[in-house]
Amino acid sequence: MSQAQEHIALDAETIRKDFPILNRKVNGKPLIYFDNAATSQTPIQVIDVIVDYYSNYNANIHRGVHALSQEATDAYEQARMKIQKHFNAKHSHEIIYTSGTTHGINLVANGFSSLLKKDDEIIVSALEHHSNIVPWQMLCERTGTTLKVIPMNTNGELILSEYDTLLNANTKLVFVNHISNALGTINPIETIIEKAHAVGAAVLVDGAQSCPHLKPDVQALDVDFYVCSAHKICGPTGVGMLYGKEEWLKKLPPYQGGGEMISEVSFEKTTYADLPHKFEAGTPNVCGGIAFGAALDYMNAIGFEAIAAYENELLEYATAQMLQIEDLKIYGPEASGAKNKTSVISFNVGNIHPYDIGTILDKMGIAVRTGHHCAQPIMDFYKIPGTVRASFMFYNTKEEIDTFIAGLKKAVMMLS
Repeated sequence: MSQAQEHIALDAETIRKDFPILNRKVNGKPLIYFDNAATSQTPIQVIDVIVDYYSNYNANIHRGVHALSQEATDAYEQARMKIQKHFNAKHSHEIIYTSGTTHGINLVANGFSSLLKKDDEIIVSALEHHSNIVPWQMLCERTGTTLKVIPMNTNGELILSEYDTLLNANTKLVFVNHISNALGTINPIETIIEKAHAVGAAVLVDGAQSCPHLKPDVQALDVDFYVCSAHKICGPTGVGMLYGKEEWLKKLPPYQGGGEMISEVSFEKTTYADLPHKFEAGTPNVCGGIAFGAALDYMNAIGFEAIAAYENELLEYATAQMLQIEDLKIYGPEASGAKNKTSVISFNVGNIHPYDIGTILDKMGIAVRTGHHCAQPIMDFYKIPGTVRASFMFYNTKEEIDTFIAGLKKAVMMLS
């Protein structure tokens, strides 16, 4: 074991002390939280920032001359710069605050409605969350644009040779997730972006599932748009970010009208504010934005290389034990190497309905997600109603996995 791995192993129990919710019991059992792909838990360091905001400087931001407004404005814009630095955006005005990943995708889809026409084509992958499918279907209904799909194989990976055949001069936009929420597949977005740019198409990457596990560099990726949510990254719900290249954000029209996003207003004509405010109509989630920055501070202090290495240990450990259970099938990449999968295991056992397994595990204090995970096309591909999904974060432990495996075996025995 290397010195770095040794440090990671020692750090897990210390890190858990930062998360108050991990001390609670569910149905009389210690909480084991394996639903991290849906939302992560929040450390006390971020909770304290939220309490401090509402206790000491809660105010509406921008244009206020009083002390509280200026303090809130400074903290909110400093958080924007933290987000810029974390994702390595070239400019802070390329970071647009949103209510989350879905908001960011809809903002871009709305903007492209004015740029696309009937003969244009857009490409989605078969591995997408509904939030990266439905807005584009709505766009196609408005514009007559054609939607094409990169197919997947039984291992839960995109068939890139098929992607090559879909790309042509009419392709205007490609949108794909960085990591599949349903399967944990890490998509080859560098290749996808490069090939899209070769035909002049823009690319939007849904980073909701990648940002908890790795640190995207938007300039190195050369991606045109990147979206994520703070609640996946130890932050609060109701806030996220859209990164867009400056030249693209200038091309897109405003998404919503109202206060903050204007320069001048008269009954004859309204002119719009510069970036980023052009896309930030109304009073924002000020506290959420500030806490988003604090969450990134927290995770960067731990280190994303350490996080990825430790979570991969958990993935390998759980996968090895689960594959010993009779009739258990893991969907997506079974191999747990960090290159092609993150710490998500989506599975079923025989003909047992995933809901039944999830319900019994909950009685044991174990939280997993069951259902189609807002990815019905993936479930249709496998011809199943849904899966049980266990997803791990850096505050989970191998001891929790042992309890989960014992509970899963008990649930299977009860339901067989």
